[in-house]
Amino acid sequence: MDTSSNRSSTEDTGIAKGNRPLGFLSVAILHVVIFVFAYWTAYLLRFDFNIPPDFWKVFLATLPVVLMIKVPIFFATSHFHSWTRHIAFADLVSLAIAAFSGLICLGIVNLFLVEYFIPRAVLLLDCAGTILCLGFFRSSWRLINEHALPIANRKQRSRALLVGADISDKIFAQRLQTHGNFPFKICGFLDRDTKDQGRFIGGIPILGSTTNLVNIAKKQRANDIIIVAGSLTGKELRELMESCEKAELNLKIIPPLTHLLDGDNSIPVKSIEISDLLRRDPIELDLSALRNLFEGTTVFVTGAGGSIGSEICRQLLAFPLDTLVLIERSEAALFNIEVELRTMKKSCRIVNALGDVTDEGRMRRLLEKYRPAVILHVAAHKHVPMLEMHPGEAVKNNVFGTAQMANLADEYKVSHFVYISTDKVVNPTSVMGVSKHIAEDYVHAMSRESSTKFVVVRFGNVLGSAGSVVPFFQEQIRRGGPITVTHPEMKRFFMAIPEASQLVLQAAAMGKGGEIFVLDMGEQIKIVDLARDLIRLSGLPSNSIEIVFTGVRPGEKLYEELYFDDEVRVPTGHPKLHSALHRPIQLAELRKTLEDLRGLLDGEPELLLVRLKDIVEEFHVPDYSSTDPKLADV
Repeated sequence: MDTSSNRSSTEDTGIAKGNRPLGFLSVAILHVVIFVFAYWTAYLLRFDFNIPPDFWKVFLATLPVVLMIKVPIFFATSHFHSWTRHIAFADLVSLAIAAFSGLICLGIVNLFLVEYFIPRAVLLLDCAGTILCLGFFRSSWRLINEHALPIANRKQRSRALLVGADISDKIFAQRLQTHGNFPFKICGFLDRDTKDQGRFIGGIPILGSTTNLVNIAKKQRANDIIIVAGSLTGKELRELMESCEKAELNLKIIPPLTHLLDGDNSIPVKSIEISDLLRRDPIELDLSALRNLFEGTTVFVTGAGGSIGSEICRQLLAFPLDTLVLIERSEAALFNIEVELRTMKKSCRIVNALGDVTDEGRMRRLLEKYRPAVILHVAAHKHVPMLEMHPGEAVKNNVFGTAQMANLADEYKVSHFVYISTDKVVNPTSVMGVSKHIAEDYVHAMSRESSTKFVVVRFGNVLGSAGSVVPFFQEQIRRGGPITVTHPEMKRFFMAIPEASQLVLQAAAMGKGGEIFVLDMGEQIKIVDLARDLIRLSGLPSNSIEIVFTGVRPGEKLYEELYFDDEVRVPTGHPKLHSALHRPIQLAELRKTLEDLRGLLDGEPELLLVRLKDIVEEFHVPDYSSTDPKLADV
């Protein structure tokens, strides 16, 4: 979640989100000072800077009246609520309306001031002075942001020429470069002809035609040429590309302003999405710690093609890695994420590694070749009802795959190993939950025996991940219903994919080894409420799609938990992360247990389930007749 928009909003209003009364008071006091100054200046101008004693008396006596009239008017017209750096003509019109309203009210009141009479010229001068003073201060704020700050930051921006823009694109480009994150300084426009050469738009000159691009770029010391898409023919664009290549100029393309609009040229207002309803405060990452961890290193991401794994890979490319190795056993998923990451054109080397984490030979060869500093182990089977049908496969991948990666990380002296766990490990009622529980225990036990910093990150459902409830419900709505919900009291924790991925990276940077980090998941949400929200967000009445309760499914509880009863919750240096102090586990004993378990993987599922129950005493096969909501299935 981006903090820049919040920061920008705070700057615009002059009112800090957490300190609104102080900001409002500051703006109000500034207005009052300007009102006093304008009224005093009006008297000075009226009497040629030599105010007679009698009119000094009038000034002092009527100043409270002037303030009592102007302050409520400017407050009612919202001028005290904003000291914006994005001042526009509409704001100046609003300012003029407020000032003239004050003039009219003062003129009426002045008729009834028996003892004191304000000269009419003073009233007119006061109105004009108010407009000029307030307009000057607000316009100067925009002037500083649009001209002074870009000049101060000119060394950080690349000089560029804009080619083929119409008037709206040129105005948009002029406004865009005032944004703090815009990497270019537009030093001139180029058109297909020279009829407008010499004109200025927003202070930026039209320098000539594209036929003289190279000479103009050299004269303007421009390194980048930005083309508005669709403004040149294919032949012209190819010629321009050849010219830029010969002159070693960087050629880039941007969509025209009209592409940011709908077909009817209206502003594309975004509809509310389900993620908006679940969104929490933006996450603030310790970028320095993350950079120190990842800079110049090789990082392995297992399960790199999955929902969480792929987002972690995207987030990682924000840091100066040396090599990112994508480990994935689905060739389609691996192909998709590799292509996407390569289009981001980062300097990091991206390596696709088709393979299974349970294949020791393959994983050993990868570790031998690339020697990673960090392993983010995301690969897992996670579909709860399906794993109830195939418990052996769940244990193979989730338990033995994790144990093998942890052992190899220790053997090859990997610096950090981060294991992605789930809230379903707490008092597990599913094969998925108990398999992840044992894997979590193994990683935690390894942290007591190894120099590698083993860290566990535990969180709940990720919104929109593959196989999750939201896309499933959306497809049912698309077909006209019904929406199938297992139980009216079913609740789950939800977190957005980028939010979860960012916190995983933050936990990796914070971990000293042995921690079980638990993400702050907020409040649990009823699945049936989620279904109704999705119906409404589809533009339909909440009762237009039938919701059918199908009964609980094997392996899941009515609600999830993030902590065991005997775990102690400890705050960390990050408000979104807590640490769970888990009971100590002996690695040698756990390894012996796993060796005994290995022989049951391809046998009768019932025997495997009994053995899992022996290993994890909290695990139990749900009693479907039970009324205990903690044990009931979805």
